[in-house]
Amino acid sequence: MVRRQAAAESRSGREALARVLLIAFGLAVAVDLGSLLAGTEAGHQIAKPLLMPLLAGHVYARGGRRLLVAALLCGWGGDVFLLASADIAFLLGMGCFAAGHVCYLLLFGRGRTHPGLGIGYGIALVAAVAALWPDLPADLRIPVAGYSVLLTAMAYRSSRLGLVVGLGGALFLLSDMLIATGVAEWPQLPRPDFWIMLTYLGAQALLAQAYRERPVPRFTV
Repeated sequence: MVRRQAAAESRSGREALARVLLIAFGLAVAVDLGSLLAGTEAGHQIAKPLLMPLLAGHVYARGGRRLLVAALLCGWGGDVFLLASADIAFLLGMGCFAAGHVCYLLLFGRGRTHPGLGIGYGIALVAAVAALWPDLPADLRIPVAGYSVLLTAMAYRSSRLGLVVGLGGALFLLSDMLIATGVAEWPQLPRPDFWIMLTYLGAQALLAQAYRERPVPRFTV
């Protein structure tokens, strides 16, 4: 009886913490996106590093798997590095996001996905890399192409967990495509950073819903 009561209290405490962290994440999102719309760089610099730790904490409190938490924290590393404008910071940020995609791929496992979707993603990958290649800086072409393959694989495999998580993978692909077109100096939408962060945050929030799923991969972590 005592053990059951202690377990219930622990579960209730974790649920309360999860709600608090989710509310804090929503507030940080509002500050970040509002700052980008208003052109207030200080708000973005303060809010952006808080986003993924809050979301990761929420997922952890909800009992999400360590791979999911690790993927979100890799995103935090990428977010922090991309606050700087130097080429090395861009490469380090891309490396962090690549590590996050590996975590997602391991999390999603090797279950069945729709082959037609895979063909569609493959065509989109080849078309995007081919179109961007001439306009990318020479030293970024190979890293961007390699990262794009990994990102596309993650987006495709995310569909294994259903529409919500699959949409998160697609939004991540769109967000990074917006970044790549900026690096290639293609024409941009007004307030491009706002659209990049909007699609990125939507992507991570939807991918985070994988905590609700319990796929059965070939190995467990």
